[in-house]
This record gives sequence, C-alpha cells and structure tokens, in this order.
Amino acid sequence: MAKTIISIPAFFRRLHCGWVEAVLALCLFQASTAHALPIFARQTGQSCVACHAGGQFPELTPYGRMFKLNGYTLGERTIPLAVMGTVDATKTRHNNDANGNPISPKDGNLTWDATSIFLAGKITDKIGAFAQYTYTNYDHQNGDGKWIGHWGTDNTDVRYVERIIGEASDFILGVTLHNNPTVQDVFNSAPAWSYPYVSSSTSAVGSPQFTTLIEGALAQQVVGIGGYLYWNKMVYAELTAYSTADGIWSFLSHGSKAGDLAHPQTYLKGYNPYWRVALTREWGPHNIMVGTFGLLADVYPNDPNAFPIFTQGVTRYRDIGVDAQYQYLLDPHTITAQARYIHENISDPNNFIFGDSQSANLRSLLLKASYIYQAKYGVSFSFFNVSGSTDSVAYASSANFSPATQGWTPEIFWIPVQNIRIGLQYTHFTKYLGSRSNYDGNGRNASDNDTLFVYLWAAYW
Repeated sequence: MAKTIISIPAFFRRLHCGWVEAVLALCLFQASTAHALPIFARQTGQSCVACHAGGQFPELTPYGRMFKLNGYTLGERTIPLAVMGTVDATKTRHNNDANGNPISPKDGNLTWDATSIFLAGKITDKIGAFAQYTYTNYDHQNGDGKWIGHWGTDNTDVRYVERIIGEASDFILGVTLHNNPTVQDVFNSAPAWSYPYVSSSTSAVGSPQFTTLIEGALAQQVVGIGGYLYWNKMVYAELTAYSTADGIWSFLSHGSKAGDLAHPQTYLKGYNPYWRVALTREWGPHNIMVGTFGLLADVYPNDPNAFPIFTQGVTRYRDIGVDAQYQYLLDPHTITAQARYIHENISDPNNFIFGDSQSANLRSLLLKASYIYQAKYGVSFSFFNVSGSTDSVAYASSANFSPATQGWTPEIFWIPVQNIRIGLQYTHFTKYLGSRSNYDGNGRNASDNDTLFVYLWAAYW
C-alpha cells in the first residue's frame, strides 16, 4: 500500500487542536505572571541576557562563562532555589510500525514532561554549586504499559576556585566535582549543553538511536573530579577522572542501581581520564573558541537482569572530539554558531556489544546556528550526521546493520519574558539506520520518523 506523504503545513494542521490551544493558553498565563529573576540573576543583579546569549538559556555569553568558571561565586549569596518545567507535544509523521502498532504511545498528546528543582549559587567566596533534581513524568512503562514517573539527581557541578590577578595575567584555578562528562564545560559545543537545548522525551524515533559514549551515555552514572585553569581569557585546560557513581557517590546518580531494569547502573573500571583544551578570543561584540577534548573509558557489561559482570573484561571506548563556537552579541542582534565532531573507537574483545568484530568505530557531527532579535524572537538551524562501522548484533534493528543517521532540525522560538521560552522544532531525517528508504526491512522510510515538537519551557523562582 502506498504511503501518504504529508507536507509540513498539512502535517501541522493534523495536530490535535485541543493541546495546541492548551499550550497557547498556558503560555499567556505564564507570560503574565512570571516576573521573578533566576537564582544567578538574583545573585549577580544582572538580567538573564547577561549570562545567556540573546536570552536563549542555557547558551552562555562570555560573562556567563566567567561566572561558571569562577565557581558560581560572583555576587552576593541569596536564596539558592529555583524550579523549572516543560510542557510539550510531539507528533511523528508516521507513528505506526509494520503491524500497525503505535511507535510512540504519547504521540500527539499534550504532556507535562518534566520538572526540575535547583539548588545553586554562591556558598562561600571560593565555593559554589549547581545542583539539579528532576522529576520525569514519563520515565518508563511497567509490564502493564502504565507510565511511571521518576525523581532523580540530574546535572550537578560543585566547584572550588582561586583567582589570581596580576599586572599582566589573570589566572583562574579550579576544582570541579560533577556527574556528567562535559557538564562542567562552559561552551555550548560540548555534548552536555549542546543543541537541541530542549527536545522530545516521549518520541521513540525523533533523534538518532546511536551516539558516542560521551554524548550522554554516562550522564548521572559517574562521578568526576577534575582540575582546570583559565589563563588571560585565552587558554582553557582541564583534566578530570571518572569512576562509577556508587557507594558514597550514589547520590550523584539518577537513582540507578544494579538489578534495576528501568535504571541500570553503568559500571566503569577504575579511573577513566577526560581532557579538554580550548583557545578563546574576544574582540568587540565577537567571541570565538576552538578546542579539542577526549574521554577514555572502560565499561563493564551488565547481564540480562541489569547486574554488572566484573569477571569477563570490559568494553573500551576512546572518544576524541574537536569543536568550535562563534558568537556575535550586540543588541538587538545575537548570532551564535557551534560545530562539533567526535570520533569513537570501540574495543570489544568479548563481543559484549558487537557480534561481527571485536572492534568498531562511531562518528558524530553536529552543526548549529542561531539568530535572535531583541532577545525575544529566535530561529535556529542544525545538521546532524552519525556514521560508523556496521554490525549485525549491535545494529540489528537496521536492515543494513548500520547506525548511520542524518537529518536537519529547524526551530523557531519566542521569549516573551526572560524566564520563558516557547518553541517549535521540526526534525527531518534524510537517512535513518543506514538508509533513506526501507531502513528496517519492513518498508519504513527515514522521513517516516520526521518529528514535530512544540514546547513551553519555563522557570519560576
């Protein structure tokens, strides 16, 4: 049977009018009632635009990066509490599999997605923190298909900082304790804070199925302790070691533990190094960064019951990345761009993941550009491309046994007040799991996974 191809405008018209109206009503309500400043704005006395490029949180300006590098300590101590939440809806172009079953059960529904509580800011003149605790409303489904919510630790970063300013030098020396590789980074080309800044959590096909380890697989699974320096606002260097967030560090995990099929713990062997070097320059309204980073990680496998296997070796990941960022910040215009490329080599001598070989590679490319006018009206455009070696076990859902996925994501957004963003994204796939058409062997095409995402992202203090 031939499939009906829906244009984007027609696709949007087919969304349920009820939840579209509900989003608009909620937006109007929030825009009229939310006037407070965020924790860091309250602490520094600055508006959100001072730290976030064009007001597009979490993308940092040079001032925002200095605030973070100084350990969140600039300004005066204040009430360190904030709340953030998202309401959104997702619509997949073709949401049924070959048997007619829905792929994403919440497709087309207005959902309260998640809520986060933050404890953050200045503790002493040299110690500060950013701690996020999140409730995910649609975390997983039980055996009866009922959705189960979940509270858990989210991104956390605690810092101790010394700043030494001389006649010709400015040194920032810091120590960071955190739970997500690159969450400590201050550039939005690093995986933890990169685009898309908000995306669908209920879509099963709205993003690449396979990404490199450093792009989120260890988030809230590890504890990292590292040291960094920033010299003359030109050179940034960092060295961090990661181990499993268990035992005394279990409070940094997302509620993960051995034997929990919904939240299995990822176990690392020993201490796993991460490094980062970046060169930065500012002139007038322009600033630029070029950098490189890498992670070497040895990961133990889990058995079918989510218990770690410590007796049969590890899978070794070697992720090396290069990235760059450019910003033009001059009211009323904000222009930003990021680029990142990661090459991952995987050694799997015991075939825990791969079946056709004991080694493999995965490559990930992300390009993004944004324009914001008057810190209110914005547009973003990104391109992503994942490729790598084929394997009949690791990528069994692909008829080509390939992870290769490619696509574009345009987005428009509106910031009616500084702590609210309303946006619409459309992700178009030109390739999915190795092919443009019939990628699963059952007639499903890459464009069938095209995803429309409408969201309201708001914070209240």
